[in-house]
Order: sequence, then C-alpha cells, then structure tokens
Amino acid sequence: MASITKKVSWSSRSDEPGLGEGTPLLNGAGAPRYSRQLSGSGVFPIRRLSTVDLEEDPTAEEESATSHPKEIPHNEKLLSLKYESLDYDNSENQLFLEEERRMSYMGFKCLEISRWVVCALIGILTGLIACFIDIVVEKLAGLKYKVIKEYIEKFTEAGGLSISLVLWALLNATFVIVGSVIVAFFEPIAAGSGIPQIKCYLNGVKIPRVVRLKTLVVKVCGVICSVAGGLAVGKEGPMIHSGAVVAAGVSQGRSTSLKKDFKIFEYFRRDTEKRDFVSAGAAAGVSAAFGAPVGGVLFSLEEGASFWNQMLTWRIFFASMISTFTLNFFLSIYHKNPGDLSNPGLINFGRFESDSVEYNLYEIPVFIGMGALGGLLGALFNVLNYWLTIFRIRYIHRPCLQVMEAMLVAAVTATVSFAMIYFSNDCQPLGQDQAENYPLQLFCADGEYNSMATAFFNTPERSVRSLFHNPPGSYNPLTLGVFTLSYFFLACWTYGLTVSAGVFIPSLLIGAAWGRLFGIMLAYITPYGSIWADPGKYALIGAAAQLGGIVRMTLSLTVILVEATGNVTYGLPIMLVLMTAKIVGDYFVEGLYDIHIKLQSVPFLHWEAPATSHALTAREVMSSPVTCFNRIEKVGTIVDVLSNTSTNHNGFPVVTRVTDGDNDEPGKICGLILRSQLIVLLKHKVFVERTHSRLNQRKLQLKDFRDAYPRFPPIQSIHVSQDERECMMDLSEFMNPTPYTVTQETSLPRVFKLFRALGLRHLIVVDSENRVVGLVTRKDLARYHLGKHGLEELQLAQT
Repeated sequence: MASITKKVSWSSRSDEPGLGEGTPLLNGAGAPRYSRQLSGSGVFPIRRLSTVDLEEDPTAEEESATSHPKEIPHNEKLLSLKYESLDYDNSENQLFLEEERRMSYMGFKCLEISRWVVCALIGILTGLIACFIDIVVEKLAGLKYKVIKEYIEKFTEAGGLSISLVLWALLNATFVIVGSVIVAFFEPIAAGSGIPQIKCYLNGVKIPRVVRLKTLVVKVCGVICSVAGGLAVGKEGPMIHSGAVVAAGVSQGRSTSLKKDFKIFEYFRRDTEKRDFVSAGAAAGVSAAFGAPVGGVLFSLEEGASFWNQMLTWRIFFASMISTFTLNFFLSIYHKNPGDLSNPGLINFGRFESDSVEYNLYEIPVFIGMGALGGLLGALFNVLNYWLTIFRIRYIHRPCLQVMEAMLVAAVTATVSFAMIYFSNDCQPLGQDQAENYPLQLFCADGEYNSMATAFFNTPERSVRSLFHNPPGSYNPLTLGVFTLSYFFLACWTYGLTVSAGVFIPSLLIGAAWGRLFGIMLAYITPYGSIWADPGKYALIGAAAQLGGIVRMTLSLTVILVEATGNVTYGLPIMLVLMTAKIVGDYFVEGLYDIHIKLQSVPFLHWEAPATSHALTAREVMSSPVTCFNRIEKVGTIVDVLSNTSTNHNGFPVVTRVTDGDNDEPGKICGLILRSQLIVLLKHKVFVERTHSRLNQRKLQLKDFRDAYPRFPPIQSIHVSQDERECMMDLSEFMNPTPYTVTQETSLPRVFKLFRALGLRHLIVVDSENRVVGLVTRKDLARYHLGKHGLEELQLAQT
C-alpha cells in the first residue's frame, strides 16, 4: 500500500471543499462546490488569511509503504473539516412528541430521579478512580525512593555516585516510557490533561474518541506512570477528563466498547442529555482533585459548559460532593483511620492558621504586582509552549519519535534534579516532617536535610505544601531562584508530550517557588522586614498568579484555592491576583488551553461574536447552495446523496418542492432531517411503494434511533437493492418540522447569539418567502475572528 504524503496547495475561497455540517453539492457541471457572497460594502474589511491546505499527493503511490513525511506543514490559521458538531438541539419530530405526550407526570418524576442517581454514580466512580491513582502513585514513588536510597548509600561509599544518577534516570525513564507507549500507540487522545478536549466537547464539538472507555483506561495508567516517573506534571488535570469519560459512559447505561447493554438510562442516549452529565463529570473530577466541590461547579460553568440551568447546577454540585466524599472515605480506610475525612482531594495544601494568613491593606498593591508578574511569566510560558507544539506537530508526529522525546525529557528531568541537589549543598536542620522522607536527607550530614531535595525529590503536591507552610529560613533564596528557573522550562517542555499529564500542579509549584522567593527578598530589602515575615502567604499568592497567568481562569480558580487552603481570608487577594494575571497575560497571548484548541484547528465558538462583525449578514456567511430533500423522496436519491457527500454533511432541509433544470427555485422549508436519522431509516427499510403502501409494517420507534446512538453505521454498510431504490421514503414522521431559521438579512452577531445560546448544529437561512437559500453551521461562524488587522476570515482544510 502506498503511503500518503502531504503537499502545500494554495486555493482561493471559491474552490474550497464543503463545510462540515452543511450539505452543499455541485450545482451543475463545473459549478463550485461552495459559493460565498461576500459584499465589500461593510464598514470593517475582512482579511482572508492564506492557509495551508493538506491534501493527498497523486505521486504518493510511487513511495514505499514505510515512508513518512519528514515534515507535516501546519498552519493554525485554519479550521479543520474533520470535526463535526454534536446535536445539542432535540429533534422534535412526531416520534419524540408522541413519546413525550404519552409520558405521565410520574414518568417525568422518575426521569428526574434517574438523573440524580446517574450523578451519584458519577461522583462515586470518579472518587474511586482518584483514590486508585493516589494510592498507586504513592506506592510506586515509595518503591522508587527505597531503591534509590539503597543504591545511593552503596555507591556513595564506593565513590561511584554517577551510577546512582544513571539508576535514578533509568527508573524515571522506564515509568515514562510505559506511559508514553500506551498513549502514543493505543490511544493518542489520552495525551495531555484532556481539559481542552472536554472544553470543546461541552462547546458542541464532537472530538473523536474523547469519552471512550479505552481512553479512560489509558488516561489513568498514563498519568500514574507520568507522575511516578518524576516528570514536571500533575495528576489533577487528567482527573477532569477521567470524570467526563465516566459520566459519558454511566449516563448511557451501556458500553459500546465492551458491547454490553444494561438496558437502563435509555432515555439519556442523545447528545443533549449526555452533555449535561459530562458537565457533572468534569466538575466531579475537579472536586476529587482539589477537594473543592463548589470550585468544581464553577469550573464546569466557566471553562466547560456552554449551556446551563438551575437544576443542572444542583445535580453537578451533588456529583461533586459525592466525589470528594468518596475519595475521603476510601483514603481514610487506606490510611487505617476509617471515618477521618481529612483528605478532601488528591492535593492537600494544608490549613493556613489564622495568625499566618493575616495581611494588611498596604500589601494589596504588592499582591496585584505579583499578579502582573504572574501574567507576564504565564504569557512567556504559553508562547514558548506554542512554538514547541508547532515544532512537535511538524516534525515529531510519529509515535516512535513521540516516545523517544518523552524518554529524553524524563532523562533530562532526572539529571537536572539530581545534579541540582548534589551541587546545591543547601542543608538545613532536620525537622520531623523531613525525617519521614529519606530522599530529602541526600548529601547532608546527620540531622540535616537538603532543601533542594524538598522541591525536587518530593511529589509536586508535597513540594507545594512545603513551600506554603515551612517556617521562614527553610529555603535558601539561591535555591528557590535556581529551582524556579529550571522547573519553569522543564514544565514548559513537558506539557504537550505524548503522556497523560496536567499543568495545574507544575504551575502552582513554579508560582509558589518564586512567590516565596519574592517574600524573602521583600523582607530582606525593607527596613522593617518583620512586617513581611511570613513568606508562605507570598508563596500562595505567587502560585495563584502563575496558574492564573497560564490557564487564565478567574472565578473557579479563586474558589478552588480558597477551598483547598481551607481559609476564606485570602479570597479577595487571590481574586485580584487572578484578574490581574488574566488581564496582563491576555494582552500578549491567549490562555494555554485556548492555544492548544486553536492549534488543533477546532471550530470553537466563544461566548460572543467578534466585536466588529455587525457589517456581515447571514447571506454573506451562509453555505450555499444546499442539498434538500422532498417530504416524500425516492430511496435511490437519498442513498446517492448520502454516498456522494462527505460524512461531515449531516443536515438536510426538507422542502415542499424541488424541481429539475437550470432555473430551479429553492423549495419552501418544512423540516430538517439528519444524516443519522436517514441511515437508521435505510437500515430498517422504512420504505413505501409509489402507491404509498408500506413495505415494512413495523412502526419505527425512538428506541431504534437510541440503540444506534452514538456510533451510527456508515452509508456504505447499508445494502439497498435495485428494486428498493425505486421505492419512496416518507420523511414527514421523522424530520424535525420546526427547525430554527433566520432570514438572509440577519446580522452575524444575532445569528451567532442564536446558534451559540441554543447549541444548534444547523441554522437554515430563508428568504422573504420562506424558501431555503443557505445553511449556517459551526464552521461558518467560527471562521470569523478579530486579528491584528481587524476582522479576519479563516480558511478551511481537510485535516
């Protein structure tokens, strides 16, 4: 089999392939697949970005099957056609309305109870997964440190310390290689924290394989290996993805991967219901990670869910509380102290005593200044990671290369940490907390510990807690400065590797280090240093500033940190710091998650349309012409249309009349039918003869559509005989007779607001006589954004 190489082709807008959700076809010989009417009369000119369009090279057949392109051209200034939208708008066809009308008041009550039961199950399972990750990481890290202790003692006496270094690097690299191999070769979507993918899913974008059972298994195993391997990562971010996968699976009452159907929760087998449960799963993941149920709810609202209501808030909060309680309960059993619910989340920042968290009014400007510094450092982190990710997309695109890079990062991280501990010679009097962890006592005399080892040889969570709570004088300023610099670049290099890992804890650790250093220097340079005596509070502020500068979260992160520290005293300073970090960081570059969403060319819709887009109307942004079906359509025509259009074309307006000839007039809209619905109808052969007598006496029910959800078979798997092709299909009972429509003179912001607020997949554009003239999809709206030169229009690519 010949390999496929990629080439760069420059195409004009009129020659582009069709948009993903629409159904434009060739309208006569030689006509363009898409025609855009872009009037140049707008006040704000639209700058079209020339883009890289990746397509197959006809010369590729001559290459060997093992050849791979050395470089894959990539341009983030485009939108990918491979991403489809989710059907967040219910199709209110006759089957749906009949089922709703037959359901009694008690039936609706039982459904509501079922939703609460599902949320409880989501919370329990997410808490159990978090507990499993925490225990296994602790066991593996303990085993690794035990081996290192024995060999360091053995080889140090023999003068062969380099052997200990090699062993340390090999142990870390082994864990990382295992984690990288299962991600790169078995489930690449499990790489990273998963937060960008879940944001896209809740925004209405169908990310392939993002909520599969296989993804969950690889995610959990991968994050265990990454953390145990000593990478600059955290296990909190992947918990959000894990909770979302659990929610998507539990809410459907079956596993399509295991081909096991429990025959429960069948009513929830549609995108609308699944979206709400995935929101609850993401919140439960945050709650399990940080012990912050309220913060989990706000995270799901701020960063994830596009659609919200009051009852959903209560159910999500319930799932979050169950999640943190489950984790608490089982960890207390594991620590042989049942009932002691003192471990609210995977990370425990420790309690800030009231006397150590006092701050004065004159410190608020200092905190705001730290927020600005966090915004600058966060912007630098994001820019560096952006260029590194571009390099990875272009050159490190093969699984073998990805595993090799992960192994290299693990070896470099181990070498840097070991070398810095050895050469720092920063020994402090040994306290009770340090005595519990032998690696902290490396290269120091009896009764002393190495403060650099406190930062490097601990799990990141313990390092953050020590920076928050260790007494003044515990850390040498030079140690903190060197650690901040080295860990900053290690974390930046690590995020984006083909491993399951998050950026929350590395960001907090970097910020806590330079925040504590800031507090030490402030006390040193001021004449009255006693008023700045506690560097721990500056470590907390620095951690908030750094994390806010990287991910640009405000409301949810404020509450998460307040809940995780157990003290509301610093609520106002943390809020001011996060707002400042976001404002300063946004001036230079977007947040880290938004950058990675854009690099994947995902058609993500933000909360509002571009500020200068009022000059555009629906006529100028819609896709046209649109393939429509008659209310009663020939089976052969339907099969041909589905076979000849891309699988990305999912919505077909149903009209009252479609005529033949070059002077066709568009038909009047009477409904909308989805590709998935047509495939189910063809599979069950719901045909009628030309005399309108039914060939299939069995009446199709909503259960037939739910059983096929979410993996509808491709049209190529549906066999239709030549005689059946001559039959007719009545779409009246299955189409949505009340689709949302707008007139062609509707402004882009109004179209955007309707599309975004209702979670639509297709928005039909009609003229003054209610005739179909175009179709607006997600990619039509996502193409427009504000750039450096005003309103810009992104191009589309089949990548």
